[in-house]
Amino acid sequence: MIAVTSHDGYITPEEYLELERQSEIKHEYIDGQIYAMAGTTKAHNAISINLAMLFREKLRNSTCQTFMADVKVNVTEKKGVFYPDLVVTCNDDEDMNSYEVKFPKLIVEVLSPSTEQFDRGKKFRYYRTIPSLQEYILVGCQEYLVEVFRRMENNLWILQTYEGLEAIARVESLAIDTPLSEIYGTLDFTKTEPKEEGSDPDR
Repeated sequence: MIAVTSHDGYITPEEYLELERQSEIKHEYIDGQIYAMAGTTKAHNAISINLAMLFREKLRNSTCQTFMADVKVNVTEKKGVFYPDLVVTCNDDEDMNSYEVKFPKLIVEVLSPSTEQFDRGKKFRYYRTIPSLQEYILVGCQEYLVEVFRRMENNLWILQTYEGLEAIARVESLAIDTPLSEIYGTLDFTKTEPKEEGSDPDR
């Protein structure tokens, strides 16, 4: 998510949800303001799809459900509504006809330069107030990197980092292992954009 425009004046959560149902573009809601969401890169999109396919396959015989970026997570305690790149819920009380997940167990955000600070900071502070949330995962979009934030006793969060295509990320909340080679698929971050002919190599 990236806030590219905001609505002037305070908007109640109820007003936001009604506006969102009628809007042709997605917005996130933070403290009475709504923010339009920008598009993503092809790499970002590919990573999100790979993750969704991996989770759906590994959770095929479980009661857990995996949803992508069109489903909202409502942080009622902090008055925030977000569209995570990926969210998993294992709660039988979820309404499948609803537009939002009420009991997320795992949330994944794929990082980009324009959203990384927000995803690591304020958004994570909001997510941490959700009682059902057990893990928050950040996935690099320009390097092979997965960071798993895991809730422990007394609401203590610990970080486990996985780097490189040989690494296998452990998702404790779902009891599954996820190889980074499968998360990133054929994406090659070692390639660089070719310079235009005649361009100054030192520029």
